[in-house]
Amino acid sequence: MTAPWAWAWAGALLGLVLATLLNAPARWLTGALQAASQGRVVLEDARGTLWQGSARLVLTGGAGSADAAALPGRLSWRLRPDWSGLQADLRADCCMQQAWRFKLEPRWGGAHLVLADSLSQWPAQWLAGLGTPWNTVQAEGQLMLSTQGLSLEWAAGRLLMAGRAQLDAMQISSRLSTLKPMGSYRITVLGGATPTLQLDTLDGNLQLSGRGQWVGATLRFDGVASATPEHLDAVSNLLNIIGRRDGARAIIKVG
Repeated sequence: MTAPWAWAWAGALLGLVLATLLNAPARWLTGALQAASQGRVVLEDARGTLWQGSARLVLTGGAGSADAAALPGRLSWRLRPDWSGLQADLRADCCMQQAWRFKLEPRWGGAHLVLADSLSQWPAQWLAGLGTPWNTVQAEGQLMLSTQGLSLEWAAGRLLMAGRAQLDAMQISSRLSTLKPMGSYRITVLGGATPTLQLDTLDGNLQLSGRGQWVGATLRFDGVASATPEHLDAVSNLLNIIGRRDGARAIIKVG
């Protein structure tokens, strides 16, 4: 028969573990996010607990980089575990009217992540924190991100995507160009058996276009940046950064 003190010690240990988890500090999430992003996404001045807290969201150029840019205001989160997985609500004071709501479900050999339909607006200047080439481009303008039916699934080492994500880069300008603004652009990502990415120009004198698709976890993209003759001098430095120059154009190739 098990001694009474053994049950008492087991109960005390279980209570200690539960208390530690329930009151886990917010810095636990900070460390996990920084490791997963290879130091490019950092939560500074984290307050609260792992389950409900807030912090300043900072983009950096990664280990050894001096580049960093903090999002205005604070990012708050709320995590709620249940029997099927984990639900999360994220909200940035500056950029969201409604919180992003995630559902993460563990799967055999992977996981399934679902994002409720969302709409948010972000300052393009924030991207400069990521280092090269964003710190050189120094983009200005607004980034409007919307999602519809978006879900991601990791299975057998593959990333599967369903739904749609759209990023509208509005009234974009750069310190490399005297043309202000240069234009507005749209990036559309569509899920499916082979997820695709489409780049289009909504308006402006700097024209961007291209199309790509994911092959496994690798994006293969081909695009073109160009300008009308009367504006070529104003965007020439930027074209040199964007891609390989071909006369008045820059050829963009990824993957």
